Amino acid sequence: MKELKDYVRTIPDFPEEGVMFRDITTVLSDADGLRLAIDQMEWLVKDVAYDVIVGAESRGFVFGAPMAYNEHKPLVLIRKKGKLPSKTIAVDYDLEYGKATLEMHKDAIQSGQKVLIVDDLIATGGTTKAMIQLVEQLGGEVAGCLFMMELAGLNGRKQLEGYRVFSAVTYEGK
Repeated sequence: MKELKDYVRTIPDFPEEGVMFRDITTVLSDADGLRLAIDQMEWLVKDVAYDVIVGAESRGFVFGAPMAYNEHKPLVLIRKKGKLPSKTIAVDYDLEYGKATLEMHKDAIQSGQKVLIVDDLIATGGTTKAMIQLVEQLGGEVAGCLFMMELAGLNGRKQLEGYRVFSAVTYEGK
């Protein structure tokens, strides 16, 4: 029986020399791989109480949507600036080479709701920290942060100290 790591394709020296790129398209393009990813992610948070799943554009949608469907929970979208049609709140955050802005609808989270943040990857933790800020700005409580993969060598968990962090696959390097 294959493990989830077996479905992830590793591409050396992409996007630059020395980087081992972990490609999830091979997980998504294999029905067994996708099922295994969703099942393992759901299992990791089986004891976490939450009301809402929040997914970040775009791969957080890919993993958050089937989980929301299976658990009969709402799915809230966090998108890049200017992509949501109604009134939004926003947070700016740092990227490796610049800044970015994430937005969420003002009415997406109700005060006191417990939120599970779902994304494909935790690397440095900056994007997830920005998502946490959006959820908490609306009065939501982050019950956990769930990822399909973690690049432990980039120390993203340090950014998320004080929050429960779960990952289905962990790579020790970058």
